[in-house]
Amino acid sequence: MLATFALLSLGVIDGAAQETPPADLPANATPEAHLSMGYDALKLDRYDVAVREFRAALTADPALSLRARFPLAVALFELHQSDEARRQLELVRREVGDHPNVFYYLGRLDLDDHKYASAVRNLKLAAAKPPFPDTAYFLGYAYFKQGDLPAAEKWLREASRLTPRDARVPYQLGLVYRKLGREPEATKAISRSEELRRRDSDESKLRLECRQKLDQGLRQEARSVCEQLYDPDNADKLTELGTIYGQHGDPEAALKPLRRAAELAPHSPQMQYNLALTYYQLNQFEQARGPLASSLQRWPDLFQLNALYGAVLVKLGENLQAYLVLHHAHELNPQDPETTNLVYALTLGLSEENKKALRYSDSLRYLEEASSLRPLEPEPHRRMAEIYTLTSHPAQARAEHEKAERLTSNPGGLE
Repeated sequence: MLATFALLSLGVIDGAAQETPPADLPANATPEAHLSMGYDALKLDRYDVAVREFRAALTADPALSLRARFPLAVALFELHQSDEARRQLELVRREVGDHPNVFYYLGRLDLDDHKYASAVRNLKLAAAKPPFPDTAYFLGYAYFKQGDLPAAEKWLREASRLTPRDARVPYQLGLVYRKLGREPEATKAISRSEELRRRDSDESKLRLECRQKLDQGLRQEARSVCEQLYDPDNADKLTELGTIYGQHGDPEAALKPLRRAAELAPHSPQMQYNLALTYYQLNQFEQARGPLASSLQRWPDLFQLNALYGAVLVKLGENLQAYLVLHHAHELNPQDPETTNLVYALTLGLSEENKKALRYSDSLRYLEEASSLRPLEPEPHRRMAEIYTLTSHPAQARAEHEKAERLTSNPGGLE
């Protein structure tokens, strides 16, 4: 339940893979559904599927260019299809202008192609408003490969400040110092890199022990081990710790690290989703509302955010708003059964509310949607028959009653 929420947009790429692969969409799937499936495929590192889904979204609706073309370019980058990734990025650039995310990936492509001068230009533009924490590292690396050692030192030192736990940074800085003839500094930097690698190894062992004790049900013993992984200044490590707790059914322990991660990254929908999901699991629905509402203002078309926000609103009794949110979630991912179930239940409930208020046309509209969601269910037709009877439409009432009876006697829809 607390598997790290993954997002791809013009702003963020993050997350951990889940185990269940996305199902194939029907031929008449909406562009939004293709987008959602593309994002799910990226979570699983299934870049070939992501490419297919984002291309399908663009074919169905070219107006989705900015929402589909950039993630398409990223998926192509991950597949090492450099020429096509570059072409898509240049198309995005024409539409959005000089966006740092575009420059970042163009610079990464330049590095892969050994075009170091171009890599420096693009990554320097990206570094003006760094889209990802390792932007400074790659810029310093590009300067190093170009032979500009002073600039390489400058940006690698900046990378050391921004990502102090990245073992690549002091190692590369050590190589710069060595070429500059500053051997004592080189030795110190490379030793720092080795220390960070050892620390990563130690933390891996702690994570393994933490999981093992949780698997054994030794909750108190596990917490004494797991809490050694708590790093109040590292959102990613906090998220990982919270995820471990959540996966082992301990949302109370997950709340502290995930709340801190959300504080460190207030604009990350991944962090806000994780926090909101934990509040939801703890039945703290009002607390879950805030992180989701703010994230949806920035990313309104992310299925996971909409699905969880709708579920929260259901728990809070705000059925009409929940219906609107979950209806959109269903459009984004019509294959998700839990969302379909919630929308179906809400349509029945809202139909009954409108019936009591004598708004019969609205009540019928909700029932027709319920029937489209579950065409083999007799209940929507039974209720439609009642409304047609109340509104003096005997022919329609009889037809709906007959449909309800037929579905009741033949629930599987089989002749």
